[in-house]
Amino acid sequence: MINVIGLGYIGLPTALMMASHGMEVVGTDCSEELVATLNEGRTTFKEEGLEDLFAAAVKAGIVFTTDYQKAETYIVSVPTPYDRLSKKVDPCYVVAAVKTLLEVAPQGAVCVVESTVSPNTIDRFVRPLLEEAGRTDVALAHAPERIIPGNMVAELLHNNRTVGADDPEVGKRVAALYASFCQGEIALTDIRTAEMTKVVENTFRAVNIAFANELAKICRVGGMDVGEVIRIANKHPRVNILKPGPGVGGHCIPVDPWFLVGDYPETANFVRLALQTNASMPEYVMRRTREAMEERGIADFSKVGVYGLTYKEDVDDIRESPTLQMLESMKEHLCGHPVKVYDPWVDRDEVPNQVHSMEEFLEGLEVVIVMVGHSQVKGKPEIFGDRIVVDPRDVMGAGENVCKL
Repeated sequence: MINVIGLGYIGLPTALMMASHGMEVVGTDCSEELVATLNEGRTTFKEEGLEDLFAAAVKAGIVFTTDYQKAETYIVSVPTPYDRLSKKVDPCYVVAAVKTLLEVAPQGAVCVVESTVSPNTIDRFVRPLLEEAGRTDVALAHAPERIIPGNMVAELLHNNRTVGADDPEVGKRVAALYASFCQGEIALTDIRTAEMTKVVENTFRAVNIAFANELAKICRVGGMDVGEVIRIANKHPRVNILKPGPGVGGHCIPVDPWFLVGDYPETANFVRLALQTNASMPEYVMRRTREAMEERGIADFSKVGVYGLTYKEDVDDIRESPTLQMLESMKEHLCGHPVKVYDPWVDRDEVPNQVHSMEEFLEGLEVVIVMVGHSQVKGKPEIFGDRIVVDPRDVMGAGENVCKL
């Protein structure tokens, strides 16, 4: 049996995938409400292909509970936030999960940590738990998740994976488990290297995003079109500059690279600067909006609306969303003036003055900030009529009233 601990954005698809491929799976989560929802036959977030996968897993016999199970393998997939002061990973959820599973784990069980952690986290915080509990018979492995909201099911099937383990035989055992559904290459290595590779992958992406964002600021000061600069530069065979945007969101890119800064503060200087650049973008979008309003003689901030609450297009995930960051900035820039917010993917009330239809959103607005390029509006500036559209993601296309970064 496999006991998947944590049924969030990563743990739930993983549990469903394993169950639908013939494995006996019990999914465990501390949230009674979440478990009750799953047992009622409903998923807890929107994701392409998730409903079909859920149905297949239920048919195969997957079980959802708040209780930890006696299992041969444990997949720990719980959140790993970071301390915003020290920038170090906060392993409290991983520690709590491992402590509890050790109370029921049979001899010879394998504990696989899927949660993203900084290098040495398992050595510093998880391995001592086994020693303190006298459970050195339980093996450790690290198989960091590598999927993205909006394409989770496909990426679970096709992405390459990494498995780190103390014992090569344990590594092979864990790799065989993932190979039952994963069609990508599975690399075997040690735990510390596996920890580092996941953090490095997200740091690489964060640094590249930061370069594009800083380039947008430079071009703005220099009176150049950053989109045109990037388009031409990318014609070079060894250049691939990303598009700038309003910041970064989700649980990975704005969080994981800070683990390196927290653990290696004297050497991760370049990474720190990149993360600070990305973190500055929501505020920069707000300032760009004020400039666009001043250029057109608009002073009434109650006429400003924000389209998009999620951190990326066509998902309902709002974790670390640039929009949430910008709304905090607006409290200062707009002096408390309320702004309407609308996102077709978020039907629950998450922020003040949130509305749930495009018609209600557009009523009375003169300025719209498009923070997310949902397919509802991407490439369709006409949706917003003659309103000013601030387009930090460059998803609206050309238009007389479209203002880019």
